[in-house]
Amino acid sequence: MKKSLILAATLIFTAMTAFAQNNDGRIPAKGFAVYEEKGHFKPYEFTRHAVGDHDIQIEILYAGICHSDLHHVFADWGAEEYPMVPGHEIAGRVVAVGKDVTRFKVGDYAGIGCMIGSCRHCDACEQDLEQYCEEGAIMTYHGIDRYNDNEHTQGGYSNTYVVAEDFAIKVPDNADITKVAPLLCAGITSYSPIMQAGVKKGDKVGVAGFGGLGHMGVQYAVSLGAEVTMFDITEEKREDALRMGAVRYVNVNNPEDMKGLDKTFDFILSTIPAKYEPVMYLKMLKLDGQLGIVGLPAFRNMPTLSVAELVMPGARRKVFGSQIGGIKETQEMLDYSVANNIYPEVEIIKAGGAEIDKAYQNVLDGKVKFRYVIDMKTMK
Repeated sequence: MKKSLILAATLIFTAMTAFAQNNDGRIPAKGFAVYEEKGHFKPYEFTRHAVGDHDIQIEILYAGICHSDLHHVFADWGAEEYPMVPGHEIAGRVVAVGKDVTRFKVGDYAGIGCMIGSCRHCDACEQDLEQYCEEGAIMTYHGIDRYNDNEHTQGGYSNTYVVAEDFAIKVPDNADITKVAPLLCAGITSYSPIMQAGVKKGDKVGVAGFGGLGHMGVQYAVSLGAEVTMFDITEEKREDALRMGAVRYVNVNNPEDMKGLDKTFDFILSTIPAKYEPVMYLKMLKLDGQLGIVGLPAFRNMPTLSVAELVMPGARRKVFGSQIGGIKETQEMLDYSVANNIYPEVEIIKAGGAEIDKAYQNVLDGKVKFRYVIDMKTMK
């Protein structure tokens, strides 16, 4: 009965969208944007490009709030352009398909992550690593879509999106659609470096930073049979970490917790979005251990590692950075997550400017456990 109602709503949405298209085929959209640096979220109407032969149109059902959304809104990583509709954790339902689309049909669940295009022919793209495209991956928002008249991309805090089918993720029908959206960034961003590091059963793994990324990293490492230690700066999430399968929780501000950790880990994943001392974690690695870094703080709070630290305590230790994952790996992550019942823990909020503003402040204050998700169906 529920699926029938959703499908009926999808068909109505499709009909309304088709009727509302502009003469040039552009599709009206509405969402929530900030109009200036550090501004508040307000309603915003704009248009998406027409559905091309290889495109699908998605009715957005849920959109996750990622910490990087805050960095863009607050211009933490450099100059930004406004108005800006953030959001690159998108889950929804297909409402239209181009004539040459083969992977999706109307009514399917589909997701969109951090990027919606790349050149497809450089070395990186040919290795299914589109996020490292030599011509530049096209970001889901705050990007320039060079394949659609250089339009500025706007994100998922909105009601609809048009994307090439090759950059959309198939979402299984049995997935918990209310929790899928954060997997398209938080999930793949933590999954990819764990795979790169070759984490396996019995490995001693540390995860630094117990937020949206970190709580996914714990679940993936535990599912692979690793012995996981969680690092954070407060006591508030100790029970959560143990509940998710960590064998140990370390409050880095507690000297007793920090004893006996040097040279004990095979792999440490750093998801920390604030200033910290990476060398502290480097010293915790065994010979040939690996430190994977995915957290990217604001430029003003960027941590550093000196050459001396890499050569002295860091000798025979590997430090690497990682950005999300390619489309193939993202699909692999999503399928693995659904099959193993690995989901983010989410708090769903209504689609409103005041609600999003409050969620942002709570993220800044560290008061969210662990991911806010906007129910875009509640947008008026």
